[in-house]
Amino acid sequence: MEERGAEALVGHEDGSEETRASARGSHVPSSEVLEAIENVILDVLKSLAKNQAPVLTLANRSDWRNVEFKDSVGLQMIPHSTTKQIRSDCPATAPKFAMMLKILSMIYKMVQSNSYATKRDIYYSDTLLFGSQRVVDDLINEISCMLQIPRRSLHILSTTKGFVAGNLSYTEEDGTKVNCTSGATAVTVPSNVQGIKNLYSHAKFILIVEKDATFQRLLDDEFCIKLAPCIMITGRGIPDLNTRLLVRKLWDTFQIPIFTLVDADPHGVEIMCIYKYGSVSMSFEAHQLTVPCIKWLGLLPSDIKRLNIREDILIPFTKQDQNKLTSLQKRPYIACQPAWKEELEIMAASKMKAEIQVLTSLSSDYLSRVYLPNKLQFCGWI
Repeated sequence: MEERGAEALVGHEDGSEETRASARGSHVPSSEVLEAIENVILDVLKSLAKNQAPVLTLANRSDWRNVEFKDSVGLQMIPHSTTKQIRSDCPATAPKFAMMLKILSMIYKMVQSNSYATKRDIYYSDTLLFGSQRVVDDLINEISCMLQIPRRSLHILSTTKGFVAGNLSYTEEDGTKVNCTSGATAVTVPSNVQGIKNLYSHAKFILIVEKDATFQRLLDDEFCIKLAPCIMITGRGIPDLNTRLLVRKLWDTFQIPIFTLVDADPHGVEIMCIYKYGSVSMSFEAHQLTVPCIKWLGLLPSDIKRLNIREDILIPFTKQDQNKLTSLQKRPYIACQPAWKEELEIMAASKMKAEIQVLTSLSSDYLSRVYLPNKLQFCGWI
């Protein structure tokens, strides 16, 4: 393995200056959160005093023109991004205006009382107003971006769907000691990643696994123990915020190689890119979420031919797959990754996709016994 991957890493503890600085930078004091909300409400009151319709101005989070790519950070929002207005006097945007003020009011009360709520709690506080959980999720991200304050500093928690296992222990904010090493059972990613401390590990590397089924199979095969001490994480598909925060925290703390294991299809590649470079919609938090040093370990499109995987177990592209791949090939970060570009070209030429499970056609434990050990030993990542 290259550089740190070949080192015999002996016990790393959370506590470096860099890690502490990172933790400070991602937390906003309650007084600043309250002041930011008060400034928004003050602008609303000023408009009303002038007999003008209040307006909320938001950055266009879905617009690629508002994002710049930096190899060391990933996708980050530019300082003077294009904006959109949420007007209180426009039938199309008035409901959104009302919902945002409602959530701002809830956040203000929670920060004042030092209490927390989940996104689900906020939705159920007024289901008729919000209509759906998806609406609430998007509004919270809009507010976080508008105030330039991370969601966890707004006292809003999200339900975690990710799992972590392997050579890792830490203490949660309430003092609970968590040991991920014991047994073949994974631990749920903590809901407050910012609050965990005393991280300790002898892991030589971190493996991000796209799918829960593959993650569980590797656990059953005792992959974290047999090959080398490692940490495994899965976001069980598209990663939630907490899973991405944990990957970043582990990188800040231990500075060990991080690899991804995803399906050889456009969806798997996009998931890997979210961990590595971030997403357009969350580019305003890039510095806390992205880990640009992540390497693509597998499943590579070139592996399919190299391993003589039977064509009849591959899956033909759908129109959606083709569109996703075309979009990926135009992303700014692909230009600086020639090896990735080549793999995507192989995928485009074959118009076929392969799930990690195709390796079981070679043998039931091929993934953990042959594929991953060989990849890690002979630097088979890009």
